Parts: sequence; C-alpha cells; structure tokens
Amino acid sequence: MLDRKFIIDNIDAVKLNCEHRFVKADIDRFVALEIERRTLQQKLEQLQAEANSVAKQIGKAINAEDRESKKELGRKIREQSDSISSKLESLETEIDSLQRTIPNMTHPSAPIGADDHSNLPISYGRTPKPVFDFKIIDHVELGEHLDLIDFESGSRVTGAGFYFLKNDAVLLELALQQYALEILIPAGFTPASTPDLARNTILQGTGYIPRGQETQIYSIDGTDLSLVATAEIPLGGLLANQTVDSEQLPLRYCGISHCFRTEAGAAGRASRGLYRVHQFTKVEMFAFTLPEQSDTIHQEMLSLECKIFDGLEIPYQVVDTATGDLGGPAYRKFDLEAWLPGRGNNGEYGEVTSTSNCTDYQARRLNARYRIKGEKGTKFLHTLNGTAIAVSRALIAIMELNQNSDKSITVPKVLQKYVGKEIITNDKKRI
Repeated sequence: MLDRKFIIDNIDAVKLNCEHRFVKADIDRFVALEIERRTLQQKLEQLQAEANSVAKQIGKAINAEDRESKKELGRKIREQSDSISSKLESLETEIDSLQRTIPNMTHPSAPIGADDHSNLPISYGRTPKPVFDFKIIDHVELGEHLDLIDFESGSRVTGAGFYFLKNDAVLLELALQQYALEILIPAGFTPASTPDLARNTILQGTGYIPRGQETQIYSIDGTDLSLVATAEIPLGGLLANQTVDSEQLPLRYCGISHCFRTEAGAAGRASRGLYRVHQFTKVEMFAFTLPEQSDTIHQEMLSLECKIFDGLEIPYQVVDTATGDLGGPAYRKFDLEAWLPGRGNNGEYGEVTSTSNCTDYQARRLNARYRIKGEKGTKFLHTLNGTAIAVSRALIAIMELNQNSDKSITVPKVLQKYVGKEIITNDKKRI
C-alpha cells in the first residue's frame, strides 16, 4: 500500500492516479481520518507524559491527602488515555481499510485507458505469424482428436473449468517446466516448489482479496488459509516481517506451483478450453530488490519471458499495460500476448505472461525490509513478479501454432528432448 505520509503530501496526485486507474477510493475521507488520528495520537502522548509525571509526584507526596489527590488525577488521566486509545483503535481500522483500496502510483509512461483495449503494443517476437494452407482447428478439437485433454471427465469429477491432461500433454506440461528452469536458473533465479496454501495475511499482503464478492481466491472454511492463485503469493511471503541486508539484494526466485482461481465472471469465446480454467501449473519469477534496482530487474524479467517464447517459436506482441488494466499493486506491467490462430475467425492475440514492478507497495503490506550497513533504521524492499510459463496458455499456443493438416502436432524443437518425440499423433506407435 502507499505510505500514509505520501498520500497526505500528494493528495492531488493520488486522486488523479485513482481516476486514471478507474478506482474508487475515498481519498478525502482517508485524509480527514488520518489528520484526526495524528491529532489524537499527539494528545495521547501528552497524556502519557502527564501520567508519568504524576506517577513520580505520588512517590514524592508530602502527606496522604496530597498523595490521594495525585492518584485521583492519575486515574482521570488514565480514563482519558483509555478513551483516546479506543478511538484510535477504531480510527486505525477504518484508515487501514481505506488505505488498502488506494492503488499503487503508476509509471508516467503507462498508457491511460479503462481496460486492455488501451494497452499499447511496444514490440514483437522474432517468430512471424504462420500461414496455414489447410483449415485449422483450435486446441479443444486438437486435444479431443489426440486424446490430450479431457474436459468432460474434469467437469464430472470436479466441476466446470477443470480438466485432465493426458498422454503427451502431460509430457508437454513437464517439458515446459523443465525448459523454463533451464533458462531461469543460469539467470540467477533460485528454484522453489511452493505451498499450494497460504495464510490470508500473506494473500492480503501481496494484494489479493481472500474473501468477499470480488475475490478470485478459493478460501478454506474454518481456517485462515486459502489456495494460492500464483506462486507470487508464497514467494512474496518469504520475507514477510523479515529484514535482509542490502548486500544480499537482489534476491531472485522462480516458483513452481499449482494456481487456483475462481475466474468469477469470466465467460465468452476467449475463455474457451484451457484459456480460463480454475487450476493450472505455472512457473513464476519473483524478486526482492533495492528501489534503485527494480526498473532494471523488471526489464530483465520481460527479456526472459521473450527469450522463453522466442525459443518456443511462438509469435507474440509485448504490450505496455493501460492504467485501467493494472492490478492494484502494480506500478508498471508488461503483458506478452501470443498469437492464437484458433481464436476468433482469423486468430487473435491472447495474454500468456505478464511482469509487474510493484515497487514498495507489497513490501509495505508484508513488512518486508532491508538495512544498509552503517545506516540507522530499515527501508521497504521493492518486489517484482513475472510469469515464465503458465502451462495451460502455453499449451494452447503450442498446439494451435504447430498443428499439421493431419491434425498431428509438431513438438517445438526446444521441448523435443523432454517429450521424447518430434510429432504428437493419435498413432501411439509413432515417435
């Protein structure tokens, strides 16, 4: 979340930022309550000083009458202090609630717009869009023909939006994870297999809403735990309430996790098949950095995403995400959108990865800090996240872009050593 002092000192800028991000946040109410809180806090500190002074005077009282008078004064001061403390506690709850609705500030270069229609393409991958000389089909039909994806059984066993990956699709899923790690580990990322559950305080700290109408999170009734929507959540929690030395930074992690999302409200042609599902596997990049390092690390994560998809020979565009399409914690976000030929009448771009610089917004919520040797005090870290591979969406691109006229699929060259074959067919003997 934003620093309270920053909000008070930059009211107009914060209001304008909320307008650009199409977020309703009652900044005036926040400011009024925070000023009231500061006034009451000063009054409480004065009363506490008076109480300390009176306590010392009781011991020096010259007689019983004087002592009782001082004690009575002390009791009145405590009553006032208790009343103010109670008011401060109530104020703090409301202020914190309002503060959490205020989004991060936005990079000045981010395009201003209400939704993804305002996202600005800034670059393209090295692989051109393919030209097919036959009628193509989408990944749902390919998956059915090659016995790779079973949506019917997934729906029967768990519900709509769940599925079974089968046969060579399982090998592709494992291959994509191994391929991503093969690129990320030499780049300095520590691999981690993360928990599928996290405490709700960690979800809130990373900017996710564990409960309520707007949540995309599956919560576990009767506990303070929820299923994670991304490895960003447990990886961010690694340094919750921790302080690290500046010499250790940046810290880079790549987390492999299952991701669980309710996808409330998601519907339409773009959600067909694997594109919007309730569970999928993902390899996620995450970094803790010094403030002066975060812009560089953000570009590094974007470059790695491009390297991964260039290696898979998937055509894509990189877009600078518009203000209205940014999540609350993100200062700036780049999306990588792959060309999906099976979508729409003639193919469309669809998001397959994103990378965000969240500056100190998450760290302030998580109380994740760093110290500089020889300096007093601590400061908040910067956090960044980026998708290396979201398996479900990568599978869509691989299947649709590499389909052949006989409905077989050519395995991308970089994955063939993991899958063990060049072509996926419904002939189990063919390799």
